[in-house]
Amino acid sequence: MDATTRVLRLFALTFMLGLGGCATWFTGNFQDPDIHLLKVEVVKAKLLQQAFVLHFRIDNPNDSNLPIRGLRYRVLLNDILLADGEDNSWFFVPAHGRKRYSIDVRTSLWRNLKPLAKTLRQTEEPIHYRLEGELKSGLIFGRDLQLSRTGEIIPGDFIPE
Repeated sequence: MDATTRVLRLFALTFMLGLGGCATWFTGNFQDPDIHLLKVEVVKAKLLQQAFVLHFRIDNPNDSNLPIRGLRYRVLLNDILLADGEDNSWFFVPAHGRKRYSIDVRTSLWRNLKPLAKTLRQTEEPIHYRLEGELKSGLIFGRDLQLSRTGEIIPGDFIPE
Protein backbone atom coordinates (compact mmCIF):
# COMPACT_ATOMS: atom_id res chain seq x y z
CA MET A 1 0.00 0.00 0.00
CA ASP A 2 1.54 3.30 -1.07
CA ALA A 3 1.56 6.52 0.93
CA THR A 4 -1.25 8.14 -1.08
CA THR A 5 -3.61 5.24 -0.39
CA ARG A 6 -2.80 5.36 3.34
CA VAL A 7 -3.48 9.09 3.48
CA LEU A 8 -6.80 8.68 1.66
CA ARG A 9 -7.89 5.85 3.99
CA LEU A 10 -6.87 7.83 7.05
CA PHE A 11 -8.80 10.86 5.75
CA ALA A 12 -11.90 8.71 5.05
CA LEU A 13 -11.75 7.17 8.53
CA THR A 14 -11.33 10.56 10.17
CA PHE A 15 -14.21 11.97 8.13
CA MET A 16 -16.55 9.11 9.12
CA LEU A 17 -15.60 9.35 12.80
CA GLY A 18 -16.15 13.10 12.72
CA LEU A 19 -19.64 12.66 11.26
CA GLY A 20 -20.64 10.21 13.98
CA GLY A 21 -20.95 12.98 16.55
CA CYS A 22 -22.92 15.11 14.11
CA ALA A 23 -25.52 12.43 13.33
CA THR A 24 -27.90 13.70 15.98
CA TRP A 25 -27.91 17.10 14.25
CA PHE A 26 -29.40 15.55 11.13
CA THR A 27 -31.90 13.20 12.80
CA GLY A 28 -33.46 15.90 14.96
CA ASN A 29 -32.33 14.41 18.31
CA PHE A 30 -29.83 17.22 18.91
CA GLN A 31 -30.66 19.45 21.88
CA ASP A 32 -29.10 22.89 22.20
CA PRO A 33 -26.69 23.17 25.12
CA ASP A 34 -27.46 25.50 28.03
CA ILE A 35 -25.03 28.39 28.41
CA HIS A 36 -24.85 30.24 31.72
CA LEU A 37 -22.91 33.37 32.59
CA LEU A 38 -21.61 32.53 36.06
CA LYS A 39 -19.50 35.53 36.97
CA VAL A 40 -17.91 38.72 35.66
CA GLU A 41 -14.54 39.14 37.32
CA VAL A 42 -12.85 42.55 37.30
CA VAL A 43 -9.12 42.08 36.71
CA LYS A 44 -8.04 45.68 36.19
CA ALA A 45 -10.02 48.90 36.22
CA LYS A 46 -7.97 51.94 35.21
CA LEU A 47 -9.18 55.16 33.67
CA LEU A 48 -8.35 54.33 30.04
CA GLN A 49 -8.56 50.52 30.04
CA GLN A 50 -10.54 47.90 31.91
CA ALA A 51 -10.01 44.14 31.93
CA PHE A 52 -12.64 41.55 32.84
CA VAL A 53 -12.97 37.79 32.74
CA LEU A 54 -16.37 36.39 31.73
CA HIS A 55 -16.94 32.95 33.30
CA PHE A 56 -19.43 30.63 31.55
CA ARG A 57 -20.72 27.13 32.10
CA ILE A 58 -21.88 25.05 29.13
CA ASP A 59 -24.19 22.07 29.82
CA ASN A 60 -24.44 19.41 27.11
CA PRO A 61 -27.71 17.38 27.26
CA ASN A 62 -26.76 15.20 24.25
CA ASP A 63 -25.49 11.62 24.01
CA SER A 64 -22.27 12.67 22.24
CA ASN A 65 -19.44 15.07 22.97
CA LEU A 66 -20.10 18.64 21.84
CA PRO A 67 -17.20 20.32 20.01
CA ILE A 68 -16.97 24.08 20.65
CA ARG A 69 -15.07 26.33 18.22
CA GLY A 70 -15.46 29.69 19.93
CA LEU A 71 -17.82 32.45 20.98
CA ARG A 72 -18.78 35.89 19.65
CA TYR A 73 -20.09 38.18 22.37
CA ARG A 74 -21.44 41.65 23.21
CA VAL A 75 -21.94 42.96 26.75
CA LEU A 76 -24.15 46.01 27.26
CA LEU A 77 -24.76 47.94 30.48
CA ASN A 78 -27.88 50.15 30.33
CA ASP A 79 -27.61 49.93 26.50
CA ILE A 80 -24.01 51.21 26.64
CA LEU A 81 -21.61 48.86 24.88
CA LEU A 82 -19.20 47.57 27.51
CA ALA A 83 -17.34 45.02 25.39
CA ASP A 84 -17.62 43.01 22.20
CA GLY A 85 -15.33 40.54 20.56
CA GLU A 86 -14.66 36.97 19.58
CA ASP A 87 -12.85 34.10 21.25
CA ASN A 88 -11.70 31.18 19.07
CA SER A 89 -10.89 28.57 21.73
CA TRP A 90 -11.50 24.93 20.76
CA PHE A 91 -12.64 22.36 23.32
CA PHE A 92 -15.18 19.57 23.89
CA VAL A 93 -18.07 19.43 26.35
CA PRO A 94 -18.58 15.78 27.38
CA ALA A 95 -21.83 13.95 26.67
CA HIS A 96 -24.37 14.69 29.44
CA GLY A 97 -21.69 16.81 31.10
CA ARG A 98 -20.63 20.38 31.62
CA LYS A 99 -17.57 22.50 31.06
CA ARG A 100 -16.47 25.85 32.47
CA TYR A 101 -15.21 28.37 29.94
CA SER A 102 -13.58 31.76 30.55
CA ILE A 103 -12.95 34.68 28.20
CA ASP A 104 -10.58 37.59 28.82
CA VAL A 105 -12.21 40.90 27.84
CA ARG A 106 -10.49 44.26 27.46
CA THR A 107 -12.34 47.48 26.90
CA SER A 108 -12.18 51.24 27.32
CA LEU A 109 -15.10 53.05 28.87
CA TRP A 110 -13.53 56.47 28.35
CA ARG A 111 -16.16 57.81 25.91
CA ASN A 112 -19.01 56.45 28.08
CA LEU A 113 -17.55 57.59 31.40
CA LYS A 114 -20.08 60.38 32.08
CA PRO A 115 -23.26 58.30 31.57
CA LEU A 116 -21.80 55.38 33.54
CA ALA A 117 -20.69 57.60 36.41
CA LYS A 118 -24.17 59.14 36.53
CA THR A 119 -25.74 55.68 36.60
CA LEU A 120 -23.41 54.45 39.34
CA ARG A 121 -24.18 57.48 41.55
CA GLN A 122 -27.76 56.28 41.86
CA THR A 123 -26.77 53.35 44.06
CA GLU A 124 -30.33 52.06 44.65
CA GLU A 125 -31.43 52.16 40.98
CA PRO A 126 -30.92 48.88 39.11
CA ILE A 127 -28.58 48.78 36.12
CA HIS A 128 -29.75 46.56 33.28
CA TYR A 129 -27.21 44.33 31.58
CA ARG A 130 -27.48 42.30 28.41
CA LEU A 131 -25.18 39.60 27.09
CA GLU A 132 -25.62 38.63 23.46
CA GLY A 133 -23.55 36.08 21.64
CA GLU A 134 -23.17 33.20 19.29
CA LEU A 135 -21.58 29.92 20.35
CA LYS A 136 -19.89 28.19 17.43
CA SER A 137 -20.00 24.40 17.64
CA GLY A 138 -19.37 21.38 15.42
CA LEU A 139 -16.35 20.03 13.60
CA ILE A 140 -17.11 19.65 9.91
CA PHE A 141 -20.68 20.89 9.84
CA GLY A 142 -20.92 23.86 12.16
CA ARG A 143 -23.93 24.90 14.15
CA ASP A 144 -24.16 28.40 15.62
CA LEU A 145 -26.19 28.69 18.81
CA GLN A 146 -27.59 32.07 19.83
CA LEU A 147 -26.99 33.30 23.38
CA SER A 148 -29.01 36.02 25.07
CA ARG A 149 -29.01 36.78 28.79
CA THR A 150 -30.45 39.81 30.53
CA GLY A 151 -30.71 40.91 34.12
CA GLU A 152 -30.02 43.73 36.47
CA ILE A 153 -27.64 44.63 39.25
CA ILE A 154 -27.91 47.25 41.98
CA PRO A 155 -24.66 49.23 42.30
CA GLY A 156 -25.17 49.82 46.03
CA ASP A 157 -24.78 46.09 46.63
CA PHE A 158 -21.19 46.21 45.27
CA ILE A 159 -19.94 49.64 46.38
CA PRO A 160 -18.58 49.68 49.96
CA GLU A 161 -19.77 52.47 52.25
